Amino acid sequence: MTTTTSSTSVRMTKTDQPRKRPSLGRVLAWTAMVLILLFTLLPFYWVLRTALSSNAGIASDPTSLLPVDTNLRGFERVFGMQSTEEALADGGSGAAINFWLYLRNSVVVAALVTVGQVFFSAMAAYSFSRLRWPGRDTVFGIFLAALMVPSIFTLLPNFVLVKQLHLIDSLLGISLPTMLMTPFAVFFLRQFFMNIPRELEEAALLDGASKVRVFFTLILPMAKAPISTLAILTYIAAWNDYFWPLLVSYTDSSRVLTVALAVFKSQSPQTGPDWAGLMAATLVAALPMLLLFAAFAKRIVNSIGFNGIK
Repeated sequence: MTTTTSSTSVRMTKTDQPRKRPSLGRVLAWTAMVLILLFTLLPFYWVLRTALSSNAGIASDPTSLLPVDTNLRGFERVFGMQSTEEALADGGSGAAINFWLYLRNSVVVAALVTVGQVFFSAMAAYSFSRLRWPGRDTVFGIFLAALMVPSIFTLLPNFVLVKQLHLIDSLLGISLPTMLMTPFAVFFLRQFFMNIPRELEEAALLDGASKVRVFFTLILPMAKAPISTLAILTYIAAWNDYFWPLLVSYTDSSRVLTVALAVFKSQSPQTGPDWAGLMAATLVAALPMLLLFAAFAKRIVNSIGFNGIK
C-alpha cells in the first residue's frame, strides 16, 4: 500500500507541474521554418493552380489563388488528346507535342548518364581510396580542383568534341559529357570507400581474390547505400538538365522533355502563351523527380551525413 500510494503521489506531482512555455527563440525558429516552407511550396502550388485553369480564366483573373474555370484541358493538350482546333479554342498555340517521344528521350539520357557516371566514378573512387600508386594524392587533388571550374566553361570544348565525333543531335551526344565521371561523384564515393576496414579487403586478397574481384564482390555490395544515393542525385540532375540538351539537339528525335516544354511558349493569336498547357507539361515532367526525391530523401540525407560531406 505504501508503495502504491507513493507512486501515485509521484505521478500527481509530475502531472501537476506547470508546462514550460516555449522560449521566444523557439517560437521565432518555428515561424521562420514555416515561412520558408510556404515560400518553397508556393511555386509548386502556383504551377498546379495554373495547370488546372483555362487560359481565358487566367487572363481574366491572374491574381486568383484558386484555379479559374477548373478543367483538365491543359493536360489533354500535353498528352495529345486534343485536336488543333480544340487547342486553339482553349487558347492554346495549336502546336503539337510528341510527349511520349520526349519522355522516352529523357529516360534514355538520364539512364545513360546515371549508369555510366556511377560505374566509372566508383572505379575511380576505388583507385583513389584503396589502391596505392605513386602520386595518387596529387592526382586526386588536381582532379578535385575541377569542382571549382564552372560548368559553363566546359560547354564550348564539349560541343567541339561532340561535333568532331559526329554525335550532334543524338541521345549519346547529350549524355557523353557527364556519362563517364564527375569530380563530385568520385569524391562522394571515395569518402565512403575510405571508411571500409582494410582487414576485409586483405582477407579477401589472402584467399586468392584479385583486386577486380574484391571491387565487384566486396566493395560494391558494401557501398549499396552511397551508390544508390549517388544514382538518385545523378538521375535527377540529368533529368532536369536544360542548357546542354538545348545546345546539342535540333530535332524531335533527340529532344528531351525539358527542352520540348518550350513548344508551349508559342504565341496564340487569341490569348498569347498557352500558360495552362505549359504548366501542365511542367508539372508532368517534374512530378516523377519530385516523387523519386520524396521517396529517397531520408536515405540521401543519411548517406551524405555518414560520408562526412558538409
